[in-house]
Amino acid sequence: MRTRRRTHRRSVRVEYLLPDQAESASRARRLTARFLARPGLGVTGLDATHIDDATLVVSELVTNATRHGGACRLCLQVSGTRVTVEVYDGSPGRPRVRPLTAWGESGRGLAMVRCLAERLDVDPVGGGGNRVRAVLPL
Repeated sequence: MRTRRRTHRRSVRVEYLLPDQAESASRARRLTARFLARPGLGVTGLDATHIDDATLVVSELVTNATRHGGACRLCLQVSGTRVTVEVYDGSPGRPRVRPLTAWGESGRGLAMVRCLAERLDVDPVGGGGNRVRAVLPL
């Protein structure tokens, strides 16, 4: 009988509650950058470009959540070869990627997130609201 050795990947996760305020997106960017730049995170391949991409994704998702659903919860997880960003909101509507137009002044956020992420999911949450999850590769 052969036994397989399990390898455990280190995973680090944090959550932040953000109020329904215009400043929440900038606060979320600062919290994300601080968390990802933290020494001892134990993840290889995480550099300034990845941190910039993650902060852009967080900014877009938190802006949408506070604009359409009030207060929100931001969850960040780093494990193995990816950074996962989850934003929970209380919006009754579902976020969706809109077609890009040359003359549109808004509506590009989820399209940018989709370009940066290897995966983008929008799921309803029991009791109302949504969870938007973007998985970014390292």
